[in-house]
Amino acid sequence: MTYSVAVSGASGYAGGEILRILAAHPDVEIRTVTAHSNAGQPLIQHQPHLRSLAHLTLSQTTPDVLAGHDIVFLALPHGQSGQYTDALADTPLVIDAGADHRLVDPTAWDSFYGGDFHEPWTYGVPELLIGGGAKQRDRLTGATRIAAPGCNASTVSLSLVPGVAAGVIDTRDIVSVLAVGPSGAGKSLKTNLLASEILGTANPYAVGGTHRHIPEIRQALAGAFPVDGAGSAGGDAEWTSLADAIRISFTPVLVPMARGILATSTAPIAPGVSDDEIRAAWQDAYGDETFVQLLPAGEFPRTADVVGANTALIGLAIDRAAGRVVVVAAVDNLVKGTAGAAVQSMNIALGLAEGTGLTVNGVAP
Repeated sequence: MTYSVAVSGASGYAGGEILRILAAHPDVEIRTVTAHSNAGQPLIQHQPHLRSLAHLTLSQTTPDVLAGHDIVFLALPHGQSGQYTDALADTPLVIDAGADHRLVDPTAWDSFYGGDFHEPWTYGVPELLIGGGAKQRDRLTGATRIAAPGCNASTVSLSLVPGVAAGVIDTRDIVSVLAVGPSGAGKSLKTNLLASEILGTANPYAVGGTHRHIPEIRQALAGAFPVDGAGSAGGDAEWTSLADAIRISFTPVLVPMARGILATSTAPIAPGVSDDEIRAAWQDAYGDETFVQLLPAGEFPRTADVVGANTALIGLAIDRAAGRVVVVAAVDNLVKGTAGAAVQSMNIALGLAEGTGLTVNGVAP
């Protein structure tokens, strides 16, 4: 079967990356691409690297244009996807790459985003551990509404959920510092993202607990506690009582690379836990995974190793002098952080081979 696909926000970075991956997917046909201010223009004018899609023209993003497809991807800024939910009720599968359907707690949404709160959809991070020893891919099987993750959020969550689930770290003192490429901020013109503003410098932003991905991280980590029924988006809203046990200091730093996230996360070692038990937690979680890989002891990833790949590479260190576990994770924010996670989740929902259209191989140099 070939599934018909529409992609909204197709002139942006996330939409363009979804299209790049889907263009090589054997089971889909990209029929419709939409935009707002760029509607009526050739797709190739805004995504000149997508030569195989040069025949497509950007349509206006409206419910009528998006309806009638088997799959709709919404790659829109936060607060804009929710308006299409009711209108696409008859669409078999809708995947939102924005934030509108990620959070289960209306208070968290109001505090970090504001505006109308929309129902949580099944969270699109298949490898994420959830309460009871299962993984999020179990919930994605047969899903019809999927919320793709925030790139920073999924990177930090995948870094730490093995330690949370195994009880080898203290979740009340987590510190994450991320080096982030500017493509994560979208394609619209912003003065602070001009080349003259970011080349040759590193710029912290959203400092002091203000970044919008923080509640998403706390939600995912709370869902990893070994308590049946509590989970990430799409699970029991009782996660809020567990999230109180997640305290994280989160600081992203904008660096001059187009793509990539290098997340360094640390947490105290739980009392009485051995080095072998710590490493076993991550090995048990990811030893059989294709797209999340734990590197050998003493090795740590570079963002260059994951450019263009749907791969999260993780390095683990145990700092006994400081009493902390150190996890370094690298992802391509536009692939594993967004579009790749969306397509991987789509594959699972449709019963296709999970890796269809996706690669573990990066582009070098």
